[in-house]
Amino acid sequence: MLFSGGEPLLRDDLSELLAEARRLGLRTVISSNGTLIDLKTAGKLAGAGVSYIGISIDGGEEFHDNFRQAKGCFIAALAGIENCKKAGIRTGLRFTITKANAGQVAAAFDIAALAGVRRICFYHLIRTGRAKGLDEQVLSPEQTRDILDVIIEKTDDLAGKGLIDEVLTVGNHADGPYLLLRMQKEKKQARFRQARKLLLARGGNKVGEKIGCIGWDGSTHPDQFWRNYTLGNIKEKTFKQIWEDSTEPVMSRLRDKTHFADKRCLKCRWFDLCKGNYRFLGGQSGDEFWLNEPACYLAEEEIKYDNLNPKSEARNNIKSQMSE
Repeated sequence: MLFSGGEPLLRDDLSELLAEARRLGLRTVISSNGTLIDLKTAGKLAGAGVSYIGISIDGGEEFHDNFRQAKGCFIAALAGIENCKKAGIRTGLRFTITKANAGQVAAAFDIAALAGVRRICFYHLIRTGRAKGLDEQVLSPEQTRDILDVIIEKTDDLAGKGLIDEVLTVGNHADGPYLLLRMQKEKKQARFRQARKLLLARGGNKVGEKIGCIGWDGSTHPDQFWRNYTLGNIKEKTFKQIWEDSTEPVMSRLRDKTHFADKRCLKCRWFDLCKGNYRFLGGQSGDEFWLNEPACYLAEEEIKYDNLNPKSEARNNIKSQMSE
């Protein structure tokens, strides 16, 4: 966290940055482990216009403390949540799914309910940055599906009890098709049509289109997870110049996902509402280094078309359904 007892720990110009963001009309949010958000700090953040704080939780108290290797950090995080609530700052839980903590997903819902938190974000592990060497923590397709089932079932339970408003999964756009497939299996046709329409309207993966990231040093990236490739620096060019550079090879590909995507994605019946997770993990952007990260976990029979219509006709059908 950026404050401890009212004193800055990382940037001494945080208040200035927040004030400038507020002047420009930008919405500011903070991601934190929550342990150093005392009531005074929460009040300062609220006064600076911070509208939301996501607090990272890895599971129940014993697991969380062991996972973070800091005894008492779970209780401190819950105290941080309570202080945010008292200061009037909307608060949610953040949970990155790995093999190590996959068994704690259900516990995250229980923690949210007890803490009065009405929003949870579950992040798929993306092997970039500090997670680059965590191959052993990536879930298998079967494990990922099991976790999605837990998330769907716990969301349905807590929402039915009026205890949760928003549950998000982040980082893997196969989650949308998986949800639709489950609705089909459960014969929830009305909800299926509504959910599909919303997913199609959103348009799938928007990395390089409507999502970007500017780092602390001005480096600009395609998204917040993709720090291995820099598009430019706003200290040298304006963001507009960087973002609209038609000669930038990676950006031009990201904005042409209908053609430049994994071959398996291009023949998938869900492609228009997913657009894959195409990226390269290393520092080189040659064709051979691009892959879906995180990987798709849908089975072959789930992505193939139900009939022999060509993809173009299927897409036209989808578009006509959206306009109905």
